Amino acid sequence: MSEVKVIRRALLSVYDKTRLLEIGKVLSDAGIEILSTGSTAAQLAAAGIPVQEVSAYTGFPEIMGGRVKTLHPRVHSGILADQSNPDHMAAIADLDIAPFDLVIINLYPFAATIASGAEFAECIEQIDIGGPSMLRGAAKNHGSVAVISQTSQYDELIDAIKAGGFTLTQRRRLALEVFRTTAEYDLTIANWLSEGEELPEWFGRIYHRENSLRYGENPHQSAAIYSGGAPGIVNAVQLHGKEMSFNNYTDADAAWRAALDHTEPCVAIIKHANPCGIATSINIASAHKKAHECDPVSAFGGVVAANREVSLEMATQLSEIFTEVVIAPSYAAGAVELLSKKPSIRILQCGIQKISTIEMRLVSGGALLQEMDLIDAPGDSPANWKQVSGESVDASVMKELEFAWRSVRAVKSNAILLSSNGASVGIGMGQVNRVDSARLAVIRAGDRVKGSVAASDAFFPFADGLQILIEAGVSAVVQPGGSVRDEEVIAVAQNAGIAMFFTGTRHFSHA
Repeated sequence: MSEVKVIRRALLSVYDKTRLLEIGKVLSDAGIEILSTGSTAAQLAAAGIPVQEVSAYTGFPEIMGGRVKTLHPRVHSGILADQSNPDHMAAIADLDIAPFDLVIINLYPFAATIASGAEFAECIEQIDIGGPSMLRGAAKNHGSVAVISQTSQYDELIDAIKAGGFTLTQRRRLALEVFRTTAEYDLTIANWLSEGEELPEWFGRIYHRENSLRYGENPHQSAAIYSGGAPGIVNAVQLHGKEMSFNNYTDADAAWRAALDHTEPCVAIIKHANPCGIATSINIASAHKKAHECDPVSAFGGVVAANREVSLEMATQLSEIFTEVVIAPSYAAGAVELLSKKPSIRILQCGIQKISTIEMRLVSGGALLQEMDLIDAPGDSPANWKQVSGESVDASVMKELEFAWRSVRAVKSNAILLSSNGASVGIGMGQVNRVDSARLAVIRAGDRVKGSVAASDAFFPFADGLQILIEAGVSAVVQPGGSVRDEEVIAVAQNAGIAMFFTGTRHFSHA
């Protein structure tokens, strides 16, 4: 239906008074009767705009500091009356109640209040009751009432008034926006009140579409990216390049997390959600060079993340390599301009170096929720590791083992990472058994395997995977331990004379 519903009477009560006087004048000039509350009515009246105060209309004063002002039958009956129903119209007429054709409401800023760090009592006072009630009533009755819930809808309101009113299609769309608004409002309150529950019995999230993507993982799949309000690469600013793709986002997220696992200057290069190089060094350019040297073939067309500002030196190196995406907290003068000479590279700046503490993965019919696998468990500190074989090692070897351990977290399981001089030199990832991962890591390392250290994201179920690393020339190993055959594995390491450490912590990654 495209029938236009004429607006004769409006209820106006807004916390955010942006453009209030402009809207009031448009309504008044159109001959629309305005009913309003408290400070909204006062501002309209002070500007010479005719307005009736709600308390005068209901005969009931605002009480309890405004907690009760619109919660009255004379207000809600006018909102909820189905104007196509003669019984409804007769019922309100008998009580000298006139219907509303337009409701303009925006809510107390609860989300902004809690984000400001306000005290609990102040946050409670910003939980709007009358506003959501009127919005929901008007949205339910959108067959008769147009409802404006956002200041961003004011231009549409002005256009509709000039056109003589809103169509049913428009009113239905406005009603949809109301229910989305009140759902998000209530969910924000519920999440705030349940803070501290790591894995709550009930949870919900609201996601807003940030952008439609050209396609998903494959061209036949439609896709979009949504923001859930938490910090991350969704909040990154794109400084240059084509629009990000679905796969760009997944790889950029993996690269960003991998780089943030390290406190020293670090660069992670990701391809198909797996690292093809991770390195730390005294500066970011050196870290990038070392990371790239791990697997230059796979790094072609990869995603690069740096946990420090991209220097002009790093940008110069990167400009010589085909790269899909680079993401960093900032860029030195001239770095963006230099990288931008490559039209295809996507340059992202993400100042938020924080990883969410909760991870959600959708499965058919539901979702899995878990604490994020961060490098912050007691077993992630070398001080808590248990040496189970070999001679004591010096500080440089322990530092190398710690780097390998922090880096293997980013590799899909089964994962083996070989490192030397603060850089990965061979990575075996995503294999269905740890033996194949060990072989792959050794093959990729080539001659660099001699004297390197190895990290395994989970225990060796048999000694065969470890044996491959030993025979290739690995000098030390760090792994969680915990296999029923730990003693067999330890014996092989001991016989080879290599140092092996158990962390007691696992960093297994399936997705």
